[in-house]
Amino acid sequence: MGCFITFEGGEGTGKTTIITYLNEYLTKKGYNVISTREPGGIEIAEQIRNIILDVKNTKMDYRTEALLYAASRTQHLAEKIIPALKEDKIVLCDRYLDSSLVYQGIARGLGIENVLKVNMFATEYMPNITFFIDVKPEICFKRIKDNNRAMDRLDLEKMDFHNMVYEGYKQIAKMYPERIVSIDGDRTIDEIIKDITKKIDELLGE
Repeated sequence: MGCFITFEGGEGTGKTTIITYLNEYLTKKGYNVISTREPGGIEIAEQIRNIILDVKNTKMDYRTEALLYAASRTQHLAEKIIPALKEDKIVLCDRYLDSSLVYQGIARGLGIENVLKVNMFATEYMPNITFFIDVKPEICFKRIKDNNRAMDRLDLEKMDFHNMVYEGYKQIAKMYPERIVSIDGDRTIDEIIKDITKKIDELLGE
């Protein structure tokens, strides 16, 4: 089997930039690498993503939101992630199960156990390692504003919600210390990448 690496954190933490760099770094070292994202990554999951993040869907029940994420994840795994791992590839994924535990389980108040139960029905597949890019919400939203990025339905939640997400990630990181590595994201990209590549090289036995 290959290696499944996920990246977590709020919007504006730099996950996309980090994954792009790591893809190039690992490819140059001779690994077969794919990058993907959640929700999304394949056609069906991208359609579900559009429903979840559509700013018009303000009436969406929190349980519906959690179930849609789980459905998207199941299809993504079955169609893309697991086949890639069976081909001995390294999979770099922007968000995974921890996002659901934090956003729906904690910030939406559905409970970690309930959201975990739904996702364990959907899949029992867990990453080899997860990097939580630790950046406070106010810094993240300044970055988003500076980059003029369009806001989706979750971005438009109140700052209290995003603070709960941030604290939720710190809580989840403490729950799974053997898998989740917290990375200080309020530094230069070179400093962040240096810490992450060191951990990945150790994971790959280099």
